[in-house]
Amino acid sequence: MSAMTTTPRTVTVRTSAAGFVGGIWHFARREFRDAIASKWFILYTIAFTVLAVGVSFLSLSGVGSHGFAGFGRTAAGLLNLIMLVVPLMALTAGAGSIAGERERGTLLYLLAQPVSRTQLLLGKYLGLAAALVCSLCIGFGVSAVVLAWRADGVGTGSFAMLMSFTAMLALSMLSLGMLISVISRRTGVATGVGLFTWLTLVFVSDLGLMASSIIFKLRVQEIFGLAALNPLQSFKMAVIVNMNASLDVLGPVGAYASQTLGGALPWLLASSLLAWTLAPLGLAMLLFGRRSSV
Repeated sequence: MSAMTTTPRTVTVRTSAAGFVGGIWHFARREFRDAIASKWFILYTIAFTVLAVGVSFLSLSGVGSHGFAGFGRTAAGLLNLIMLVVPLMALTAGAGSIAGERERGTLLYLLAQPVSRTQLLLGKYLGLAAALVCSLCIGFGVSAVVLAWRADGVGTGSFAMLMSFTAMLALSMLSLGMLISVISRRTGVATGVGLFTWLTLVFVSDLGLMASSIIFKLRVQEIFGLAALNPLQSFKMAVIVNMNASLDVLGPVGAYASQTLGGALPWLLASSLLAWTLAPLGLAMLLFGRRSSV
């Protein structure tokens, strides 16, 4: 008798879960298809690929640039390129997602379907995330060919690590872009806020941290804490650490982090990127779940 009463509930739960995932998959597939056919995807992919190949080729050219030393030069060049281009790609892509549907008047139509707002938001996020990862894979893939040709394949494991952390950075910036899109009524406003956020994270945060450390006489541990809160700085330090390089190149702050945290440092930095992925996306889901967000 007990089995007879629990079986329908189990079937209902499984059906509901399958329907929820199916709704997300539907929107993700639609968003991915639209993204790879859009001009921004093509332009960003071409730009990132050309710049990545150019940096890789120039870094590996010259005498004594073969082997792991050559890869180190390549990674250093790609690191600066990634910190400039990838956040811009992800922020602008996310900023135009919900705001674009709202401005075109298609958001009401989508919400009229038998799906929840959470399914719509997660589907659009996953579709854009897949498109961004594909764009990055193309750029890194062509760069890997140059690396294998010029550096005899040495350092490919570290290259894969760099690509993995780049994908994490892109997902975190995409979450932030989705949050901006949810709270913006027009695409132009969302894109403008996304660009301002990009400028703040890339340029203003570094200059502001330097100025604050001088004006307020911040201690080394306080400077490191503020730097770790910046997803771009967390990304940079995580890549350097996972390449088995010393953070001493970043000055006293890097030396303090290496000596104090030791083996826990890579996990802390990766957790910072994960938090920047989950927190903005969760807040976007919360705000978008309100009826007044249409």
